[in-house]
Amino acid sequence: MAPPPQSTAGGLPQPLAGIRVADFSRVLAGPLCTMMLADYGAEVIKIESPAGDDTRAWVPPVAPDGTGTYFASVNRNKKSVVADLKTDEGLAYARALVADCDVVIENYRPGVMSKFGLDYPSLAQDRPELIYCSISGFGSGAGADLPGYDLLIQALGGLMSITGSPETEPSKAGVALVDVLAGQNALAGVLMALRVRDATGTGQQVEVNLLSSLLAALVNQGTATLATGASPARMGNAHPSITPYETFPTGGGTIAIAVGNDRQFIALAKVLGLHGLVEDPRFRTNERRVEYRTDLSTALKGALVTDTAARWQQKLLAAGVPAGKVNSVGEALELAESLGLAPSVVLTDPVTGRESRQLANPIRLSASAPGYWQVPPALGEHQGTTFAHAPTVTTKGP
Repeated sequence: MAPPPQSTAGGLPQPLAGIRVADFSRVLAGPLCTMMLADYGAEVIKIESPAGDDTRAWVPPVAPDGTGTYFASVNRNKKSVVADLKTDEGLAYARALVADCDVVIENYRPGVMSKFGLDYPSLAQDRPELIYCSISGFGSGAGADLPGYDLLIQALGGLMSITGSPETEPSKAGVALVDVLAGQNALAGVLMALRVRDATGTGQQVEVNLLSSLLAALVNQGTATLATGASPARMGNAHPSITPYETFPTGGGTIAIAVGNDRQFIALAKVLGLHGLVEDPRFRTNERRVEYRTDLSTALKGALVTDTAARWQQKLLAAGVPAGKVNSVGEALELAESLGLAPSVVLTDPVTGRESRQLANPIRLSASAPGYWQVPPALGEHQGTTFAHAPTVTTKGP
């Protein structure tokens, strides 16, 4: 297996070259975080139970090489080893791996790692430079025993209550959005902790939980609730504070129109041939448009059904009105490709020739490109590999 790249095409070192990560996480939030670290040069050792990461069995869909696409989506660029922490041999193996790592990331139920002596307080006694990231569902306090599944968090965290139309039941997002948010928060926390360690030589624990990640991501909806005491309701694709900012049916497909100011509204009315809307006192300001959103929506729908979503998109964008047809996932990938955003990459195993098509890392640095060097590993594929590494720590005095 090829090693992670240590430098970019321009000769600069990869941002995380020389950093080794012991990854005890499973499913999505933790593996997403560790994969993004690996993309930028960290060596990630995925330490799995004999049964493997749960998502290895979450099929279909299955990629052409036989790998479940869920597992593949967040596990490239990693080495997989097996350690049964319930056995003396497995626990000793895991501890030996951790001893040579700069970062530990885990998402076991709070308290589990302490049973094995792999919790932060136990490890930090001898390794004060260690960075340790714990991801949980509801934190390590009163919610420690609650199961941290994304669907449950979306329900308990209020997201489902504002997702979907008023006429239908509450709905989850189309992906495990809370896990993604938590994974990105974990990534940010680990990078900040590495920055502090570079300056002081001292590590620390990073704690991220799914519920707090979701609540923070409610942004305007959460702040409105705090300020008014009233929880928002489901509005379908409409926006509580601006309109028109929603989707509309057309003569062919559905279109999203995102009008953010009066100038854009005037342009919208002209393109649709609804010149009277501009002078109508009900629609002269955004505040008034919100008040009379039903009347406005009726007028817009009547005009939009006269042409297709693709045609309206073309006309509205030409007039400076933010608009776009609702694409399928495949169409969205094609759009990104046409814009030069390179949304996907193909990884090839240098030994077996096995290929894996992956979504690209979305973070772009001007002088450091992400590396794609290892297909998602088979369970225990790197068992027996010798990992020889002394964690790199820059210690600076006061």
